[in-house]
Parts: sequence; structure tokens; C-alpha cells
Amino acid sequence: MGEKKSNAKKSPLHVVTIGGGSGQFALLSGLKNLAGIRISAVVSMMDSGGSTGRLRDELGTLPPGDILKCILALSPHQETARAIFQKRFSKDRRLKGHNAGNMLLTMLSRYTGSFPAGVQALAEILDVKGEILPVTIDRATLVAELTDGSRIYGESAIDTPRGHQRETIRDVYLVPHHSDTITVFPPVLKAIADADIIILGPGDLFTSIIPNLIVPGLRAKLAAVSAPIYHVVNIMTKYGETNHFQACDFIATIDSFAGRKIDGAIVNNRRPDTRLLALYRKQKSDFVDVGFAIPGCRLILEDLLETSGDVIRHDPHKLAALIARIMGIGC
Repeated sequence: MGEKKSNAKKSPLHVVTIGGGSGQFALLSGLKNLAGIRISAVVSMMDSGGSTGRLRDELGTLPPGDILKCILALSPHQETARAIFQKRFSKDRRLKGHNAGNMLLTMLSRYTGSFPAGVQALAEILDVKGEILPVTIDRATLVAELTDGSRIYGESAIDTPRGHQRETIRDVYLVPHHSDTITVFPPVLKAIADADIIILGPGDLFTSIIPNLIVPGLRAKLAAVSAPIYHVVNIMTKYGETNHFQACDFIATIDSFAGRKIDGAIVNNRRPDTRLLALYRKQKSDFVDVGFAIPGCRLILEDLLETSGDVIRHDPHKLAALIARIMGIGC
């Protein structure tokens, strides 16, 4: 399949995750507890909402929100750090609505003169296990093209559709802010070349996962390496992005953007209870069934469900244990 890794057995095994948002947070929270692996988290840089969007617009910085989630996920001090760094300011007019972590990461980046250096500094403060890599350090806006030909500009606008009707997303692409091109952050290519396994998702398909795959250079690298690629399929659909999708639709969409067919798909097969499904249905969100098989893609079906607080998500420990078995290592 292109580039081959050395035949020499490498230890620990190198796991590369690609995504963003709360889905990648859950995945990394579980993976960090596995022995015998090292982690590289590749993170989307297209977030444009909330505190992150304000910092991006006011200071011209790269969006810190998804990166911060990954830093917290990979920290052994996760619970304490979340309580501190996700605390939102409420008194100062300029700070109101921002969280402490976003502000600290932004200030570290500006002081060091480099967003990756700021990320590394905050990771050092929190004793992070693994490396966290922005997929690009070029500023860009995510654009979605709908089936009626209209376009939606910005991750937050795509992520939160207005009204009760919206056409299906037909394509997504990136528009650079201050140059003619966008390039992948070089350490990302190095991490992928050295990977033993690559995991896409879970996360919003068109606003957290695919924005990584459409950064020029990343798709070609995925097509060139021999490491197996697995996609963690979402448990629920997302209105405006994946209406009525089954697992097979997620897989086919990922295949079309990844530059090669993925090797396997990890699918939760335990339905939430009817009460919780009814709550989600009010948000036009439905349980993702398997659908039909995709030739050449291994389907791994398992109970990965976690529903505390009436939120449907992947259980970090169940997901990590499954990935450990796929890689042939003990938990």
C-alpha cells in the first residue's frame, strides 16, 4: 500500500488518532491508560464557535478548543484540570464567556510565538502522556456545500443548522485566510508514517473528522502508509450532517475522503433505552444501525455505550479495551 515501516519490532506500539471535539476526548481518555502504546493525537483546527471562535476572530489565533480537550484527556490530572481549565470567566467584560484553558493556551502561544509551542507548554504543565498535533497551523475556514448548491461558512454554522429543514451536505472544503494554500503540519506526516494503527473518530463527521482529511498532504500520506486505519462510528446521527445515516454510510463517506479504503469500522451494537432515544429524537438524532456490509472493511460490533447524565457517548474504557485487543496487547 505504499510506504512500509521497518520490519524491526517496535515497542511501544504507536497509535495515531485523528479527529476533534468530545469524541476524541472520550477516545484519548481511555487510550492513555493502556500500557505498551504511545499516542499521537491529530486535531482539527476548524472550530469557530464559542470562546474558541471569539479568540480566533479577535486575536487571529488558531482555535484552541479541541486541542485543549485533547490535552485534558491525556493528562493524569484530568478531573482536577477540567475543573480549573474549563471554568468560565463571568465578571470581567472582555473575559466573560471564555474558559481559563483557552485563554492560557492562547497566551502561551502568543508568548512563545508558536501555537505548537504553546500546546507543548500546556501539555508539559499537565504531564500529558503522548503528543498533540494540530493538523495544520494555517488559518482557514471550513465551508460546506449542500445538495441545493448553497454554501455554509464556518464550523459552528455547519454544526448548528437553523430551522427544521436543511439540504444534505454534498462536499466540504477549506478556504485559507492569509495565503493561497493550506498545508499539513509536518510532524503530523511523521506521526502517520510511524503509526502502527490509525484511528479516525469518533466525532461529528463533517466538522470534526473530515476537516482533517481535506488538509492538503494528509490524504496522500494516508494512502501511502501500510498501517491499518479504523473508524470509530458515531453512536447517534447528527442533524444537519448525518441525518438517517447507518454505519455503512459513515464508512463510505470516510472512504471517499481518506484516499484509501479503511480497514475496519468499530460500531456500538447496544441500543440506549427508549426514554433516552426519545430525548435525542427531539433533537432529530437517531441511533446508528449497522446497515449493509462494505466489501473489504472489517466490521467490529460491540457494546461501547455509556449514558451517564443522559448523554449518549462511547465509554472510554470499553473503547480502549477493544482497541487493545485489535492491536494484540493487554489492557
